[in-house]
Amino acid sequence: MMRRASWRFAFGAASLLVLMLAAAPLAGAQDSDQTDVDLCNGKERGAPQRQIEGCTALLKSAENPTSIAVIYNNRGNAYLAAEQYDLAIKDYDEAIKSNPAYVKAINGRGVAYEKKGDYDHAIQDFDAAIKIAPNYANAFANRAETYEKKGDFQSAAADLNTAARMQPTSSILQNELCWTRAMVGDLAAALSDCNSAVQATSNDAAPYDSRGLVYLKMSQWDSAIDDYSAALKINPKLASGLYGRGFAELKKGESKSASADIAAAKSIDPNIAEKFARYGVK
Repeated sequence: MMRRASWRFAFGAASLLVLMLAAAPLAGAQDSDQTDVDLCNGKERGAPQRQIEGCTALLKSAENPTSIAVIYNNRGNAYLAAEQYDLAIKDYDEAIKSNPAYVKAINGRGVAYEKKGDYDHAIQDFDAAIKIAPNYANAFANRAETYEKKGDFQSAAADLNTAARMQPTSSILQNELCWTRAMVGDLAAALSDCNSAVQATSNDAAPYDSRGLVYLKMSQWDSAIDDYSAALKINPKLASGLYGRGFAELKKGESKSASADIAAAKSIDPNIAEKFARYGVK
């Protein structure tokens, strides 16, 4: 399933774990080159190595504990973006040591643990972040993703529902909540969530793909085909869209088009049928 237009984009991956991290703004420090400040603040988008270099340079002269915590946090974010998770965790540890209540660093470390597959430590960090900041939607959303990876969709749905209440205009959260509720069989609520996500963004394949899954589970084959077709107009190489549409076509007796779609899906993702089976579509 194509999910999480930002923080997790593919089957069970987070391709992106959006990770919903925000680099903390770092005020200009005395005796520090402004270029390093800008780099450490992540102003060069998509350049984690440059951010690492900027933060490393600032650490040589930083003395204020609050500034040190921000620098380590921002460098941790850069290591996270570079998929260097152990280094990210070390930097988040240093940030938390300098500021034990630094919720962004605690949340960031949780994300790094989640990316490593250390789900128990990840949940511990998200729990701690939520205890400090009960209205921190990012921590609820990230804990939900971790629960999903542990197969605990009930807990994931509860956390996503909380996060969505805090950020009611987020189509990403509405889409993920739709998908997760579909996993636990709450199809009416899932459909409502997907409808909200589709209405919020018409150029994102993910909500159509998720709603297609809901319609499959509801045996509404025509609606599933329509939604998967809409998703494929946006992303023609979406394996879940091709397989889902093919599955619905097969249920309608349209064997020729079904075979073509399913074959195309399997050429993109050889494991697509097994993935749908795990989600209750078989």
